[in-house]
This record gives sequence, C-alpha cells and structure tokens, in this order.
Amino acid sequence: MRRASAGFWLTAGTLLSSQLAIATATAQSGDLLKMQANAADVVMPTMTYDNQRYSTLDQITAQNVGKLQVAWTFSTGVLRGHEGAPLVIGNVMYVHAPFPNTVFALDLDHDGKILWKYEPKQDPNVIPVMCCDTVNRGLAYADGKLFLHQADTTLAAIDAKTGKVVWSVKTGDPGKGETGTGAPMIVKDKVYVGVSGGEFGVRGWVTAYSVADGKQIWRAWSEGTDSDLLVDPQKTTELGKPIGADSSLKTWQGDQWKIGGGATWGWYSYDPALNLIYYGSGNPSTWNPKQRPGDNKWSMTIFARDADTGMAKWVYQMTPHDQWDYDGVNEMILADQQINGQTVPTLVHFDRNGLGYTLNRATGELLVAAKYDPAVNWTTGVDMNKGSPNYGRPNVVGKYAPGVAGEDVNSQGICPAALGSKDEQPAAYSPDTKLFYVPTNHVCMDYEPFRVSYTAGQPYVGATLSMYPPSGETNMGNFIAWDATTGKIVWSDPEQFSVWSGALATKGGVVFYGTLEGYLKAVDAKTGKELYKFKTPSGIIGNVVTYEHGGKQYVAVLSGVGGWAGIGLAAGLTDPHDGLGAVGGYAALNNYTALGGTLTVFSLPSN
Repeated sequence: MRRASAGFWLTAGTLLSSQLAIATATAQSGDLLKMQANAADVVMPTMTYDNQRYSTLDQITAQNVGKLQVAWTFSTGVLRGHEGAPLVIGNVMYVHAPFPNTVFALDLDHDGKILWKYEPKQDPNVIPVMCCDTVNRGLAYADGKLFLHQADTTLAAIDAKTGKVVWSVKTGDPGKGETGTGAPMIVKDKVYVGVSGGEFGVRGWVTAYSVADGKQIWRAWSEGTDSDLLVDPQKTTELGKPIGADSSLKTWQGDQWKIGGGATWGWYSYDPALNLIYYGSGNPSTWNPKQRPGDNKWSMTIFARDADTGMAKWVYQMTPHDQWDYDGVNEMILADQQINGQTVPTLVHFDRNGLGYTLNRATGELLVAAKYDPAVNWTTGVDMNKGSPNYGRPNVVGKYAPGVAGEDVNSQGICPAALGSKDEQPAAYSPDTKLFYVPTNHVCMDYEPFRVSYTAGQPYVGATLSMYPPSGETNMGNFIAWDATTGKIVWSDPEQFSVWSGALATKGGVVFYGTLEGYLKAVDAKTGKELYKFKTPSGIIGNVVTYEHGGKQYVAVLSGVGGWAGIGLAAGLTDPHDGLGAVGGYAALNNYTALGGTLTVFSLPSN
C-alpha cells in the first residue's frame, strides 16, 4: 500500500468557500444502512443495498412527468463511455468519468459549482487492456470518504471534503490484463472491489479492504483451490448439496484455472439480515470452449458470501462450460416476494444468457428460470426436476453451441449474442407494482472459435463474432416489465438499439431509462406507455437516479456513448468484426449520436 498526496489537483479558490457546503455531506460517519433510507440522497452506486434502484420520491408522477424540463447540465470534459451514476450526499453531488477517472464534487446550493476535482495520473497503456471501452461504473461512499477503483486497479480513498487522497492501494496488475471498471461496495468497515480482464486470461477475484486504511482483509477467487475460493466443501452448497472438495479444480484441465477468467466487474448487493453479499462471476477464458473442457467452475456463478469473512454460503453456476461469453456479472436484486402463498426472500438475476433467475437468497434454492427475451434459442430452458442429474443446468441446443462441431466452424444465428440479453446495465424493481423493469438487448450472433495461445497482458479471446437483430426483426432492444414469480414478460417496449442504460423505478408510478441514441425516457410503471422523452447530447449508457434538493425532486443521468455496444463510436473502429463483433452490429448508431460526456439534470417547472 502507498499513501499518496500527488495525482490530484484542486480548483483554485474553492476550498475555503466549500467547507460549509460540504459539511452536510460528511457529517454522517458512514452508517450506510441509515443513510440509504433517506430517499433525498444517493449514497451508493446501487442506490440501496438491495439493488432495487427504486426511489420513494413521488413529486414526479405519471400524471406530471410529461412536464419535465432540463434544470442544469455539467460536462465532465471526458469522451468515451459514461457508465454508472452520480452520488448525492446532502448538498453535494459527486460525478465520475471514464479514463482517466476524473471525479468532481459539485455544490448543489450554487448551481453545480465545482468544489474540487480529482484527476488521477494513470499510465495510458492501461487503455489497450480495457476490453470494452474505458468505462467506470461509479463511486462508493463511507466515513467521509469516496472510494474509486481506477482503470489501473488503484483503489483510492478520497476525502469527500477536499478531494485529497487519504490512502490508496494497488489491487491488481494491468500488465497481466487486470483493470478496474466496476463500482466498489461498502458494508460496515469493508470496501469490496472486483476485477475486469476475462478477455486477457485473468483469474477473477473479489477482495475486501479496510475502509479505514486500505489493508487487505480477504480475497476470494473465482477458480482454484478451496482455500483460494473461500469455500467449505461440506458447508458451501449448490442447489442444496455440498459442493465437495476441489469443486473447481476438478472441472478444469491441468492448470488452466490459473488463467480461467471469471472476472467480477459487475454489481454487488447485500442483505443485512443474513449478512450476505451477492455478486456474479464472468466468462471462463478462453472464448474457444474446445481449449477448456469441463464445467469450468466457478465461472458464470452467483456467489453468496459472508460479508465479514468472505466465506461462501452457497453458489449456483448458471452456464457451465460457457460457450458463448455469457458473463454472469449482472446485478442481483433482492426482494421479498409472494411465491405459492408464502413470502420468500428472493434474489432475482437477469443473466447475459437470456434467462431470468429467481432464487431463495438465504438458501440458494432455484425457484424460477425462464427466458426474458423470446429470441433466446441456445437453450430450451433449465432442467427444473430436482430428481434429475442435470437439475439446474440449461438444456443446450447443439446447433447453437460453438465448439460442438469443432474449431474454425462458424455457428450461426445464436441468440442472444455474446453481449447477452442484458449486459451490466442494471434493472429496477418496484415494490408497488411487484414488477422488475429490465433494459434488454435483442441481438443474435455468428460465433467462430479458433485456437489461441496465452501471453500475459495480451488478448486471450479465441473467437470471431458478428452481431445483428433476430431474423426478420429490426429492433435491437426492448425495455420490459417482468414478473419474477412466474417468469413472464408483462409488457415490452421495443427500441431501435439495445437499451444500455440502468433503469429507475419510483413511487410516483414512473420508470426511467436511457437509450443509445441519447433519449431519457419515462414510461408508466403499470403499462409501459411512454410519458416523456428528451434527447441528451450523447448516447446514454449511464444509470438514471433521482434525488431531492431544496424540497424538490430531480432526475439525473450521464450521457456519453460507448461501452461494448458503442465501442465503434467510442474508439473510432470501423471493421465490422472489431469490438468483438459489436462494431458491425451497431454501425447505424453513428447516424443518431456522437461522443460526449454530460450530466443532465431534470425537474418539474417551479410554477
């Protein structure tokens, strides 16, 4: 660990005048359980620990949302993909940007005046090892500090009053392809971070550091020995049964697990009653499935871990021996739901593989697994027979399984594409309607695996892809309402391009999301009827949030096209096969938006 005073600068003349402005933001010492209950603020990247992305603010309703107007805007000064969302704590908003991961503190009492700016000095050589754009998914807050996992895997704790670095620690090695793109999460005295780099043969992990000083407390790997995994062979279960000794090692050939992928760059959630954190692991490396026979555990897995010790209580591997790059890192939404007349503590997960899962988050019992995009064809569904030896496994359709016919054979018409029926863009849940609101991709692919050799820090992909809408269709996305107790779509709104923005549900009966063309949209939570839209300066891949300031409700979203879907625009790529196939699939996006980096804030008119 190193202590740092360099790597940042303060906007001249603002510190003295800003002390009073930030006092509210740091008066509370990090009791996030209490702070998250205040709907006026946005205190964590998931809004609340349950990841529902639901707000009890209700000034903006289905009846008046059509009157929304732009209240103010702010440019980050950075191009490429703007994922994540700002934090709002008291009268201060904290805004982040993609590489070089600039952070701004804005005074909400003075029209967004810049209180301070943190601009880390990072080696630009990290950019080529960032798989799918130079994104960052946001900041965490606790104990008067902001936490940023930088692209170069530096975890920085930043004083929320001044922007000065309190401590920093290097979590990984970009020279091996490890990068930081995910948002940290904080529970009690620990800050958790994961790692990106599955396309470079990294071995995924989640690590807990001390909020106070950055000391590493534990690290849990996605593959490896039982001690590396932080599992108990007899007490850690999958679908109710102990996983047994060497559960990961037995599913890899030789030492392949050491470069096995399973990256952990998605979202984290937490159940304080169970003291469990939840997250998913990503694709195994390489993308050529012929080179890694076996189930490749525990890539593509939902983990439930003790928040204090990191020990896994239960796991569930959704896509054994992943042949499609269906990362399992998407968010885990925690909600108590009525199933068969009983209230069940559920975990709901919309996986890249196109299946929506509902599990008992206390036990890991699988309750529902169903397609949330009708185009999904690589599987006929999950075996739900508890007496079957294949219980919990997807039934794979060989025609759409790359590698089955061998290497250098192009499997065509696979749905969904590698970017999944949903990527990291998080869904929302409304306890009012009991529905989940899911931004989806409606995209298929051709997939041709080829043999590839591993070299540290070099791409370790081993497949060529093409992407396109399902046969006979033109829309590449849908925004849907989903009943997780039955596994059914309630309504579906088509979009020309994938919906790559995180959703927001509100007590006002309105659901918000953004589009790749740049529209912020508001729809009726019950019917999906469009109630409002406004085109922001660039495509939206950020997550919509709402907050209250001065007694007034605001809605905020980052625009700045990029991410995997927008990588052609973001990186200036033109070969249709570049961007792992996304450049060709989203070529038409160039006709609708351009690069940008803007925060747009909306409110109802004062009169």
